Amino acid sequence: MKVGLIYFIIIIISNTVGAVSGMGGGVIIKPLLDLIGTHDVVSISFYSSIAVFIMSIVSTYRQLRNGIKINIRLVISVSIGAIVGGVLGNRAFSLLLIFFNNKDIVQMIQIVIITITLFFSFCYSKYKLASFKVRGNIWYFLCGVVLGFLASLLGIGGGPINVSLLMLLFSTPIKDATVYSICTIFFSQLSKLSMLFLNRQFFNFDLTMLYYIAPAAIIGGFLGASLSKFLSSEKVELIFQVVVLSVIAINVYNGYMLLAK
Repeated sequence: MKVGLIYFIIIIISNTVGAVSGMGGGVIIKPLLDLIGTHDVVSISFYSSIAVFIMSIVSTYRQLRNGIKINIRLVISVSIGAIVGGVLGNRAFSLLLIFFNNKDIVQMIQIVIITITLFFSFCYSKYKLASFKVRGNIWYFLCGVVLGFLASLLGIGGGPINVSLLMLLFSTPIKDATVYSICTIFFSQLSKLSMLFLNRQFFNFDLTMLYYIAPAAIIGGFLGASLSKFLSSEKVELIFQVVVLSVIAINVYNGYMLLAK
């Protein structure tokens, strides 16, 4: 019960920040659950995926109710790509577990990739690097494949790489990019969780933790979407950058602790 309450608090805070910044919460949830160390890397990836999946539903619904306008063609194309990428990312995760036969090594690989993508995301946001203005369904689809693959492989829901890549490729304003990012997270995590369900792997996990995770994800999604309505693009950008730096620090610490084992 104590662990469940800790998870509950972490997921509310993470999903609130994740919904505001478009990071999805998973990029915060996963390293913090790694830090607690109660569950293994497979279980943590599952719980993180559940949390960000529920948050993405709630946040998208709330954003639409707030009157946010979205490019339907971009959302559909990116989301189809995210489904494909999500399946590939989940398969890659399974293959890494089989190949290394060591969950600590797989966790270290996740930490390294997450840290690299976070560093790129921070630099892009902070220093306003050049962006492209590519258009067309094929580009939207390929972008979705990359985002969905990373989301499922890393168990973070895509996070900051979603926002940065959308801004980089399509010159999307940050507040719009956060909405598209959350939509992408929904489809990438839907594909991952569907594969787990079809392969009858759901019952390999302690599902009692969902009593804490599901309501926390809902609360975080509503709070984040509500806050987003009132925050300026500059405030969203600042939140994004602060969270990215914080999560880099947590990942570096987790990596150090793994090496020190």
